[in-house]
Amino acid sequence: MVRIRRKLVPLVTIAAVAIAARGAGAQGYPFSQRGVTQQDVAFTSIEVRYGRPVARGRTLFADSGLVPYGKVWHPGADSATRITFSHDVIAEGRALKAGEYSLWLIPRGTGPWTMIFSTAAHVFHTPYPGDGRDALRVDVQPERLSHMETMAIYFPVVNRDEAVLRIHWGEWAAPARI
Repeated sequence: MVRIRRKLVPLVTIAAVAIAARGAGAQGYPFSQRGVTQQDVAFTSIEVRYGRPVARGRTLFADSGLVPYGKVWHPGADSATRITFSHDVIAEGRALKAGEYSLWLIPRGTGPWTMIFSTAAHVFHTPYPGDGRDALRVDVQPERLSHMETMAIYFPVVNRDEAVLRIHWGEWAAPARI
């Protein structure tokens, strides 16, 4: 009997530690999961890496919302959203060199929103690196769509030599023609 107990004690201890570690790991999961979207358009690879915040019943876009109108906002969570172009592109009719950029928006209650491509690619989501690092600013017309609980960046339209990149969260989306 003593021999059996001596053999069982280490096994029970290992099992208890494994169960405790598994439970503790679940508590460490981030609230916003990471996402990647990739699209090839006319021999150009476009890749977006971003954190996907969840609305969780919050007021998102408003003067006093989570994302205040008229202020620079990083569309994502944690590290700034990064977009990479393998070749030079035209974004909303304006030239943008191949490379990696962080992506920012200025939402507004009325009128177009401003999409910013910043050369400061590897930064945290706050603070905004400043307009001195902007590679390009373009105006985009926001769209009111069905509710998107977890923010998504995707390509709803892809043609032979152009695509639409859409940033969609809550009931609002910011599309950019590339």
